[in-house]
Amino acid sequence: MTPAIAAIPVPDRLLDRALRSAAERCARPGGLAFTARQLYYETDRTLFPLHRGPHRLRYTTRPLLSEPRFAAALARHPELDVLPDLVTPAPHRPGPESDLYDYAFPRLLVCQDPAIAGMLRANRLHLEGACPILTPERLPLDGRLLAAMARADGAVVHVLHDASPAGLELFVRVRAHAGPRLRVRTAGLLPRHAAALHLAAPGGRPRCAVEELPAELPAAERAWLAGGRVAELAAVRPARLLRTVLRTVRGGGFAPPARPAAPTRARDTGFLTWPTP
Repeated sequence: MTPAIAAIPVPDRLLDRALRSAAERCARPGGLAFTARQLYYETDRTLFPLHRGPHRLRYTTRPLLSEPRFAAALARHPELDVLPDLVTPAPHRPGPESDLYDYAFPRLLVCQDPAIAGMLRANRLHLEGACPILTPERLPLDGRLLAAMARADGAVVHVLHDASPAGLELFVRVRAHAGPRLRVRTAGLLPRHAAALHLAAPGGRPRCAVEELPAELPAAERAWLAGGRVAELAAVRPARLLRTVLRTVRGGGFAPPARPAAPTRARDTGFLTWPTP
Protein backbone atom coordinates (compact mmCIF):
# COMPACT_ATOMS: atom_id res chain seq x y z
CA MET A 1 0.00 0.00 0.00
CA THR A 2 1.28 3.45 -0.88
CA PRO A 3 2.04 5.47 2.26
CA ALA A 4 0.21 8.74 2.86
CA ILE A 5 2.07 11.82 1.63
CA ALA A 6 1.70 15.08 3.51
CA ALA A 7 0.86 18.27 1.64
CA ILE A 8 3.99 20.18 0.61
CA PRO A 9 4.20 23.84 1.68
CA VAL A 10 4.36 26.26 -1.25
CA PRO A 11 5.20 30.00 -1.07
CA ASP A 12 2.21 32.24 -1.81
CA ARG A 13 3.91 33.87 -4.77
CA LEU A 14 4.63 30.54 -6.44
CA LEU A 15 1.14 29.24 -5.64
CA ASP A 16 -0.53 32.34 -7.13
CA ARG A 17 1.50 31.99 -10.33
CA ALA A 18 0.60 28.28 -10.60
CA LEU A 19 -3.07 29.06 -9.96
CA ARG A 20 -3.23 31.58 -12.82
CA SER A 21 -1.41 29.22 -15.15
CA ALA A 22 -3.73 26.35 -14.20
CA ALA A 23 -6.82 28.51 -14.82
CA GLU A 24 -5.58 29.32 -18.32
CA ARG A 25 -4.97 25.63 -18.99
CA CYS A 26 -8.41 24.61 -17.69
CA ALA A 27 -10.10 27.08 -20.02
CA ARG A 28 -8.40 25.76 -23.15
CA PRO A 29 -9.56 25.57 -25.83
CA GLY A 30 -12.08 28.33 -26.40
CA GLY A 31 -12.73 29.57 -22.87
CA LEU A 32 -14.22 26.46 -21.29
CA ALA A 33 -16.14 26.74 -18.03
CA PHE A 34 -14.62 24.76 -15.15
CA THR A 35 -15.18 24.21 -11.43
CA ALA A 36 -12.98 25.17 -8.51
CA ARG A 37 -12.36 21.48 -7.84
CA GLN A 38 -11.07 21.00 -11.38
CA LEU A 39 -8.85 24.04 -10.90
CA TYR A 40 -7.50 22.54 -7.65
CA TYR A 41 -6.33 19.39 -9.42
CA GLU A 42 -4.84 21.37 -12.31
CA THR A 43 -2.96 23.65 -9.89
CA ASP A 44 -1.60 20.58 -8.10
CA ARG A 45 -0.40 19.19 -11.46
CA THR A 46 1.22 22.53 -12.32
CA LEU A 47 3.18 22.62 -9.06
CA PHE A 48 3.96 18.91 -8.86
CA PRO A 49 3.90 17.37 -12.39
CA LEU A 50 3.88 13.76 -11.20
CA HIS A 51 1.52 12.92 -14.09
CA ARG A 52 4.28 13.35 -16.66
CA GLY A 53 5.67 9.87 -16.29
CA PRO A 54 6.01 7.54 -19.28
CA HIS A 55 2.68 6.67 -20.88
CA ARG A 56 3.55 2.98 -20.86
CA LEU A 57 3.45 3.02 -17.06
CA ARG A 58 0.10 2.77 -15.30
CA TYR A 59 -0.04 4.57 -11.98
CA THR A 60 -1.97 7.14 -9.96
CA THR A 61 -0.52 9.95 -7.85
CA ARG A 62 -1.44 11.74 -4.63
CA PRO A 63 -2.30 15.47 -4.54
CA LEU A 64 0.47 17.35 -2.74
CA LEU A 65 -1.18 20.78 -2.56
CA SER A 66 -3.02 21.55 0.66
CA GLU A 67 -6.71 22.16 -0.01
CA PRO A 68 -6.91 25.02 2.55
CA ARG A 69 -3.91 26.69 0.89
CA PHE A 70 -5.59 26.38 -2.49
CA ALA A 71 -8.84 27.83 -1.13
CA ALA A 72 -6.95 30.79 0.33
CA ALA A 73 -5.16 31.39 -2.98
CA LEU A 74 -8.40 31.22 -4.93
CA ALA A 75 -9.94 33.79 -2.56
CA ARG A 76 -7.06 36.13 -3.44
CA HIS A 77 -8.02 35.97 -7.11
CA PRO A 78 -11.72 36.85 -7.47
CA GLU A 79 -11.08 37.61 -11.14
CA LEU A 80 -10.90 33.89 -11.84
CA ASP A 81 -14.37 32.92 -13.00
CA VAL A 82 -15.03 29.40 -11.76
CA LEU A 83 -18.25 27.46 -11.50
CA PRO A 84 -19.46 26.56 -8.00
CA ASP A 85 -18.55 23.13 -6.68
CA LEU A 86 -21.23 22.83 -4.00
CA VAL A 87 -24.31 22.36 -6.10
CA THR A 88 -27.45 21.32 -4.22
CA PRO A 89 -30.15 20.65 -6.80
CA ALA A 90 -33.75 21.21 -5.77
CA PRO A 91 -35.66 17.99 -5.14
CA HIS A 92 -37.22 16.75 -8.35
CA ARG A 93 -40.99 16.84 -8.52
CA PRO A 94 -42.57 15.38 -11.67
CA GLY A 95 -44.38 18.08 -13.61
CA PRO A 96 -47.63 17.88 -15.56
CA GLU A 97 -47.94 15.66 -18.58
CA SER A 98 -46.10 17.05 -21.58
CA ASP A 99 -45.81 16.06 -25.22
CA LEU A 100 -42.04 16.07 -24.60
CA TYR A 101 -42.36 12.42 -23.60
CA ASP A 102 -44.08 11.59 -26.87
CA TYR A 103 -40.69 11.69 -28.58
CA ALA A 104 -38.00 9.00 -28.50
CA PHE A 105 -34.82 9.70 -26.53
CA PRO A 106 -31.81 7.78 -27.92
CA ARG A 107 -29.46 8.57 -25.02
CA LEU A 108 -29.30 9.91 -21.50
CA LEU A 109 -26.40 10.77 -19.18
CA VAL A 110 -26.59 10.32 -15.41
CA CYS A 111 -23.68 12.18 -13.74
CA GLN A 112 -22.74 11.36 -10.15
CA ASP A 113 -21.19 14.76 -9.35
CA PRO A 114 -23.70 17.66 -9.57
CA ALA A 115 -20.85 20.16 -10.02
CA ILE A 116 -19.48 18.22 -13.00
CA ALA A 117 -23.00 17.93 -14.42
CA GLY A 118 -23.25 21.72 -14.18
CA MET A 119 -19.88 22.08 -15.90
CA LEU A 120 -20.99 19.81 -18.75
CA ARG A 121 -24.17 21.85 -19.21
CA ALA A 122 -22.26 25.15 -19.01
CA ASN A 123 -20.11 23.93 -21.90
CA ARG A 124 -23.24 22.95 -23.86
CA LEU A 125 -22.48 19.23 -23.98
CA HIS A 126 -26.16 18.39 -23.61
CA LEU A 127 -26.83 20.34 -26.83
CA GLU A 128 -23.86 19.07 -28.84
CA GLY A 129 -24.51 15.51 -27.79
CA ALA A 130 -28.32 15.76 -27.91
CA CYS A 131 -28.23 14.12 -24.51
CA PRO A 132 -30.11 15.21 -21.37
CA ILE A 133 -27.89 15.29 -18.26
CA LEU A 134 -29.39 14.19 -14.95
CA THR A 135 -27.96 13.80 -11.45
CA PRO A 136 -28.67 11.09 -8.84
CA GLU A 137 -31.41 13.05 -7.07
CA ARG A 138 -33.51 12.47 -10.21
CA LEU A 139 -33.51 8.75 -9.50
CA PRO A 140 -35.56 6.72 -9.91
CA LEU A 141 -35.94 7.90 -13.48
CA ASP A 142 -39.36 9.11 -14.54
CA GLY A 143 -41.31 6.23 -16.04
CA ARG A 144 -42.34 8.44 -18.96
CA LEU A 145 -38.69 9.09 -19.74
CA LEU A 146 -37.88 5.37 -19.65
CA ALA A 147 -40.81 4.72 -21.99
CA ALA A 148 -39.58 7.42 -24.38
CA MET A 149 -36.11 5.86 -24.41
CA ALA A 150 -37.55 2.41 -24.97
CA ARG A 151 -39.16 3.72 -28.18
CA ALA A 152 -35.73 4.72 -29.58
CA ASP A 153 -33.72 2.12 -31.45
CA GLY A 154 -30.61 1.22 -29.45
CA ALA A 155 -31.20 3.76 -26.65
CA VAL A 156 -28.45 3.90 -24.02
CA VAL A 157 -28.26 5.32 -20.50
CA HIS A 158 -24.67 6.42 -19.80
CA VAL A 159 -23.50 6.73 -16.19
CA LEU A 160 -20.58 9.10 -15.51
CA HIS A 161 -19.05 8.59 -12.07
CA ASP A 162 -15.92 8.75 -9.95
CA ALA A 163 -13.62 5.76 -9.69
CA SER A 164 -15.03 4.88 -6.28
CA PRO A 165 -17.30 2.33 -4.63
CA ALA A 166 -20.06 4.96 -4.54
CA GLY A 167 -19.64 5.56 -8.26
CA LEU A 168 -19.92 1.87 -9.06
CA GLU A 169 -22.92 1.58 -6.74
CA LEU A 170 -24.63 4.34 -8.73
CA PHE A 171 -23.98 2.47 -11.97
CA VAL A 172 -25.42 -0.75 -10.55
CA ARG A 173 -28.45 1.13 -9.21
CA VAL A 174 -29.20 2.78 -12.56
CA ARG A 175 -28.76 -0.52 -14.38
CA ALA A 176 -31.17 -2.28 -12.02
CA HIS A 177 -33.76 0.47 -12.31
CA ALA A 178 -33.60 0.73 -16.11
CA GLY A 179 -34.47 -2.95 -16.46
CA PRO A 180 -33.69 -5.31 -19.32
CA ARG A 181 -35.22 -3.15 -22.07
CA LEU A 182 -32.54 -0.42 -21.91
CA ARG A 183 -28.78 -0.65 -22.21
CA VAL A 184 -26.89 1.01 -19.35
CA ARG A 185 -23.19 1.69 -19.81
CA THR A 186 -20.60 3.23 -17.55
CA ALA A 187 -18.73 6.13 -19.12
CA GLY A 188 -16.13 5.89 -16.31
CA LEU A 189 -14.15 6.67 -14.35
CA LEU A 190 -12.66 3.28 -13.51
CA PRO A 191 -9.31 2.53 -11.84
CA ARG A 192 -7.82 1.58 -15.22
CA HIS A 193 -8.65 5.06 -16.57
CA ALA A 194 -7.15 6.78 -13.53
CA ALA A 195 -3.95 4.78 -13.96
CA ALA A 196 -3.73 5.43 -17.71
CA LEU A 197 -4.20 9.18 -17.22
CA HIS A 198 -1.93 9.31 -14.13
CA LEU A 199 -4.68 11.00 -12.13
CA ALA A 200 -4.41 12.05 -8.51
CA ALA A 201 -6.26 9.49 -6.42
CA PRO A 202 -6.27 10.39 -2.72
CA GLY A 203 -6.47 7.59 -0.21
CA GLY A 204 -7.83 7.53 3.29
CA ARG A 205 -11.47 6.99 2.32
CA PRO A 206 -13.54 4.33 4.10
CA ARG A 207 -12.61 0.87 2.95
CA CYS A 208 -15.08 -1.68 1.69
CA ALA A 209 -15.10 -5.41 1.15
CA VAL A 210 -13.98 -6.62 -2.27
CA GLU A 211 -17.12 -8.74 -2.43
CA GLU A 212 -19.26 -5.59 -2.35
CA LEU A 213 -17.88 -4.39 -5.70
CA PRO A 214 -19.17 -5.51 -9.13
CA ALA A 215 -17.77 -8.90 -10.09
CA GLU A 216 -17.31 -7.62 -13.68
CA LEU A 217 -14.27 -5.60 -12.57
CA PRO A 218 -10.86 -7.30 -12.68
CA ALA A 219 -9.54 -8.36 -9.28
CA ALA A 220 -6.77 -5.74 -9.26
CA GLU A 221 -9.27 -2.91 -9.79
CA ARG A 222 -11.58 -4.21 -7.08
CA ALA A 223 -8.62 -4.36 -4.67
CA TRP A 224 -7.68 -0.76 -5.61
CA LEU A 225 -11.20 0.47 -4.84
CA ALA A 226 -11.55 -1.61 -1.67
CA GLY A 227 -8.33 -0.02 -0.35
CA GLY A 228 -10.02 3.34 0.13
CA ARG A 229 -8.66 5.17 -2.91
CA VAL A 230 -10.84 7.43 -5.08
CA ALA A 231 -10.19 9.19 -8.39
CA GLU A 232 -12.66 12.03 -8.93
CA LEU A 233 -14.07 13.14 -12.26
CA ALA A 234 -12.79 16.59 -11.33
CA ALA A 235 -9.22 15.28 -11.58
CA VAL A 236 -9.62 14.95 -15.37
CA ARG A 237 -8.75 18.08 -17.35
CA PRO A 238 -11.93 19.83 -18.52
CA ALA A 239 -11.16 19.55 -22.25
CA ARG A 240 -10.40 15.82 -21.99
CA LEU A 241 -13.51 15.20 -19.91
CA LEU A 242 -15.74 17.01 -22.42
CA ARG A 243 -14.15 15.33 -25.41
CA THR A 244 -14.41 11.85 -23.93
CA VAL A 245 -17.98 12.19 -22.71
CA LEU A 246 -19.10 13.68 -26.02
CA ARG A 247 -17.52 10.82 -27.96
CA THR A 248 -19.12 8.35 -25.57
CA VAL A 249 -22.67 9.62 -25.83
CA ARG A 250 -22.38 9.98 -29.61
CA GLY A 251 -21.15 6.42 -29.86
CA GLY A 252 -17.81 7.36 -31.39
CA GLY A 253 -14.76 5.14 -31.42
CA PHE A 254 -12.19 5.10 -28.67
CA ALA A 255 -8.42 5.04 -28.70
CA PRO A 256 -6.67 1.71 -28.08
CA PRO A 257 -7.38 0.25 -24.64
CA ALA A 258 -5.34 1.50 -21.71
CA ARG A 259 -4.37 -2.12 -21.07
CA PRO A 260 -5.24 -5.57 -22.44
CA ALA A 261 -8.97 -5.98 -22.93
CA ALA A 262 -11.02 -7.01 -19.94
CA PRO A 263 -12.99 -10.27 -20.00
CA THR A 264 -16.00 -10.42 -22.28
CA ARG A 265 -18.35 -10.20 -19.34
CA ALA A 266 -17.00 -6.74 -18.47
CA ARG A 267 -17.33 -5.53 -22.07
CA ASP A 268 -20.91 -6.77 -22.29
CA THR A 269 -21.93 -4.65 -19.28
CA GLY A 270 -20.50 -1.53 -20.82
CA PHE A 271 -17.21 -0.81 -19.06
CA LEU A 272 -15.62 1.60 -21.51
CA THR A 273 -11.98 2.60 -21.92
CA TRP A 274 -11.05 6.26 -21.95
CA PRO A 275 -8.43 7.56 -24.40
CA THR A 276 -4.90 7.43 -23.09
CA PRO A 277 -2.74 10.58 -23.04
